Amino acid sequence: MKKRSIVLAGLVGLAMTASAVAQDVTLRLHQMLPAQATIPAKAIEPWAAKVAEESGGRIKVELYPAMQLGGAPPELYDQAKDGVVDVIWTVLGYTPGRFPKSEVFELPFMIHNGEEGSAAFYSYVMANSAEEFEGVKVIALHTHGPGLFHTKRPVNTLEDLKGMKIRGGSRIISGMLAELGAEPVGMPVPQTTEALSKGVIEGTTVPWEVTPSLKISELVTNHTGFSGQYGLYTQTFGFVMNMDSYNRLPDDLKKVIDDNSGLETSRQFGRVMDEGDAVGLKIAQDRGNTIITLDDAETARWQAAAQPTIDKWVADMNAAGSDGAALLAAARAAIAAEAK
Repeated sequence: MKKRSIVLAGLVGLAMTASAVAQDVTLRLHQMLPAQATIPAKAIEPWAAKVAEESGGRIKVELYPAMQLGGAPPELYDQAKDGVVDVIWTVLGYTPGRFPKSEVFELPFMIHNGEEGSAAFYSYVMANSAEEFEGVKVIALHTHGPGLFHTKRPVNTLEDLKGMKIRGGSRIISGMLAELGAEPVGMPVPQTTEALSKGVIEGTTVPWEVTPSLKISELVTNHTGFSGQYGLYTQTFGFVMNMDSYNRLPDDLKKVIDDNSGLETSRQFGRVMDEGDAVGLKIAQDRGNTIITLDDAETARWQAAAQPTIDKWVADMNAAGSDGAALLAAARAAIAAEAK
């Protein structure tokens, strides 16, 4: 009996050990926007729910919006890389110079919607600049839809922008604004509402999808976009996981993360951005705001004025030892492939 008790105790111990191995994994996910904003509500939250479901409840994702765990938006990428948190979503342009080859997608007049742009961006990075993301597990890389101007005074011509203080979301975009004649003011997007309300800036460059959560259509009454198939610019985003957090997972849970990462996840995030653009546009229309679409001739003037931004990026890549023209061609080819 004593031997049998010892054996049973051992089996119970093994069962408890196995249970401990299979216990829930909690991943802390940190990002900078309010929970009701487009990507947090329509992409990140569904992603977390899907991961939980496909793991049989063994992975729990705790969502921390609006920088609730501390720090500033430019610190998010390092919070994931250094293991301060497990997963982050951020704007890549908040860390200037860190993703130089990937910056090509921020250049003016490159993409025309978020879904195709996101798939193209992910494919381009994997083929041309994956080394820029060493040290993290890439879940998704995506863009937003066409970027445009939201201003207190109307912008009907290139001259109307001259001297206007405009928020830019990255090094590339701020450089482009300067080429176009504006006075760029760099800041993370969560600061836009206060900056507009206090008069620190006279306008901002963001896509339609972010305008509802930042109340931009209440703070400005003019919105200027461009004719043709391309938006003025886009920004790029990273949804990444700490590599140690990923490596600690058992193989079956790694597979859950893998199954919810990559090209199709990136495409889905871009699709959500496009859906958010439609919502933001309707809000501005319903408020009676002025929606301006520059005609082909005026758009061509802006394209010519923005060309030095493209030329400078190519020259910077060449100076850094990369073939800037080849990278630009690869980005355009990836976009064209998705547009077919």
